[in-house]
Amino acid sequence: MKENTSNKSPTFFYRRKAFCTYILAVCGILFLFSCKTKKPLAARKPVADTTAAVKAVDPKLLKINSIKSAQTAFNTFSGKARTKLTISGETNDVTLNIRIMRDKKIWVSVTAIAGIEAARAMITPDSILIINRLQNLYVKQPFSYINKYAGSRMNYKMIESVFVGNAIPEALNVSSDIQPSGANTILTGNLSELIYKLTLGADNKLNQFYLGNPDGSESMEVTNSVFVQVGTRVLPSQIDMASTVKSKKIRITLHYIKEDFDLPLEFPFSIPARYNPAE
Repeated sequence: MKENTSNKSPTFFYRRKAFCTYILAVCGILFLFSCKTKKPLAARKPVADTTAAVKAVDPKLLKINSIKSAQTAFNTFSGKARTKLTISGETNDVTLNIRIMRDKKIWVSVTAIAGIEAARAMITPDSILIINRLQNLYVKQPFSYINKYAGSRMNYKMIESVFVGNAIPEALNVSSDIQPSGANTILTGNLSELIYKLTLGADNKLNQFYLGNPDGSESMEVTNSVFVQVGTRVLPSQIDMASTVKSKKIRITLHYIKEDFDLPLEFPFSIPARYNPAE
């Protein structure tokens, strides 16, 4: 299909390949926070170690269960994040509006200058849909399409976990090696051909996560910082991500400015008839 050149500009969003890389990277690696004034926590409360008191139960299993219980639980989430995206040295500032129905769907709207929506995406456990409003294009692909940009082991639950600052579920099992490191806890292990390393704080919240292969050709690193209290939940208000898949290098920094949990949400998404499939 011959591309319409009437709306061309040097801007990032007006280039088809950059657009697809951008939105998939944002959705495949991806985050939250509130309308209320929030202050960084003075201290994150450590979780009491009960392993010595229950000798009949595997202490590793107790620790894993303690970490699981510290992760943010929710049914729905909606958030707004100011986002800086860098792909191969080119940086762009956008705003992400994010809605999640746990285990079912993630909806992302990308707005640029003057609040104009440039793109919208819907991710489910088995598919991804994207519309590019600036070029009247769409993408309709199986979930595996995201793996081109976010690594071969990226799955739907990992994306949800990154958005809310949680540890990836695959690492929270007794096959992981668990070691103390000062006030922190380090979890390491393997997911098929990839290795992972999670650094958890004294409150069992995720500080840093790395997933990659031994030669470094495929990797993803997530760092959570500036934790804040939102109701009964403790969440990172800044999430920094870096992804490498062969020659594709992507960095994303999110600053959450609004968030809500467990409210009724709508997930509007349709592909206009005049839109064409992206190449």
